[in-house]
Amino acid sequence: MNLSDLQDEADVRAPNPVQGAASFSKFMTVLQIIADSPGTLDIAQLTKRARFPRGTVYRLVSALIAEGLITQSGESGTFRLGPRLLQLAAKTWEDSDLRTIAREFLVSLRDATDEAVHLAVPSNNRMVYIDKLVGSSTVQMKTSIGGQVELHSTSVGKAWLSGLPDERLLEVFKGLELKRHTAKTLTTPEALLEELKRTREQGFAFDDEENEPDIRCLGSPIFNRQREPVGAISVSMPVYRHDARRHELCARLVHQTAKRITGELSRIL
Repeated sequence: MNLSDLQDEADVRAPNPVQGAASFSKFMTVLQIIADSPGTLDIAQLTKRARFPRGTVYRLVSALIAEGLITQSGESGTFRLGPRLLQLAAKTWEDSDLRTIAREFLVSLRDATDEAVHLAVPSNNRMVYIDKLVGSSTVQMKTSIGGQVELHSTSVGKAWLSGLPDERLLEVFKGLELKRHTAKTLTTPEALLEELKRTREQGFAFDDEENEPDIRCLGSPIFNRQREPVGAISVSMPVYRHDARRHELCARLVHQTAKRITGELSRIL
């Protein structure tokens, strides 16, 4: 067999490249960079990190935004993963071990409070709801499974943050954009750190109309066997149903429920 024959045989056996694979790889590269640094990179920084021509990055970003896979902040021009990507991820969360383990505890919490309860997990420096149960009232929060909320203005977000070790917490802080949603939103690192200190001491976080007007929430973190926070649960209610007695009751129940889920999670997984 001569060299020509060897080349012919190699050509037959060599797999044909998948059409569009190179472009897909570039899309994935940009998505991964944004996922690793949410809310911190503008187009110039993204181009430098991706090492693609600027025109290529512009085209990739435009296509990703059009499909809802990333979003761009109007103020800073920085990028985050978009709602469509998170909604796709939510399809897998529906069958997650945490959701399955927590379900019966969430039902008990909902029945004891007759209020909306949520289970959320961290994703891309936000919290994403992976389960929700509602009470009997006709007045309910407009939240849904797969919906994302910010860390600094919600009880599930502050609860999860409070469970982080200090070094990891400071890392997360660097990627947070402390947007104001209501007059009560905490918008400075100092105020948020003070709130997280209080959350750690009492075992629950309190959202006092910081994310939505007229809605108050109490949340507690869930930990895995390594004592890493893997999610949080919350009880939510309109202001008119919240008073000192309900506050004490819901705070105690949400804290107890989170501890029970943590115990079950550590036992099974």
